[in-house]
Amino acid sequence: MLLIAFDLKASIYWMGKDAIFKKPFGHLMRWLGGVPIDRSKSNNTVEQSIELFDQSNRLILTVPPSGTRSRVSYWKTGFYHIANGASVPIVLGFLDYRLRAGGIGPLVQPTGDITKDMKVISTFYADITGKHPIQMLTALNQND
Repeated sequence: MLLIAFDLKASIYWMGKDAIFKKPFGHLMRWLGGVPIDRSKSNNTVEQSIELFDQSNRLILTVPPSGTRSRVSYWKTGFYHIANGASVPIVLGFLDYRLRAGGIGPLVQPTGDITKDMKVISTFYADITGKHPIQMLTALNQND
C-alpha cells in the first residue's frame, strides 16, 4: 500500500493498531503517515476521523481491511461511516496476490444506504485474490 502511494506521489495517512507505534518503530510508522488506533476500547475513531476531514481539504486516509490476519465473518463498517460522515468518496484500493498486482479501483460515493453501497464495494473485490483468500471470501459473503 505504501509503495503504491509513493509511486503515485500521494501523501496518505493510514490507520494501524497502536501496538506497531511503540519503540523502536513508532517514529518511523508516524513518519510514514501512520495514525495509531487503540482497539482495546471505544475511542470514537469514526468521529475523530470525520473531524480530520473537516480540518483538511487534501486528506487521504487509508483504512486497512478487516480479515487481513485472522478470519472474519463480516467486514467492519467504520471506513464507510467515516466516508459517509465526511461526505468524501471511498477509493477502492487493492492488492491482488494471484495476479501479483495492486492499484486503485473506482470511487464509491456513499449514499447513506450502506446495504446498497456495500454490495457495490463487495462486487468490485469479488474477483480480487487476497493474501488469505478464505478469509476474504468469508467477508464478501456478508452481503449475500
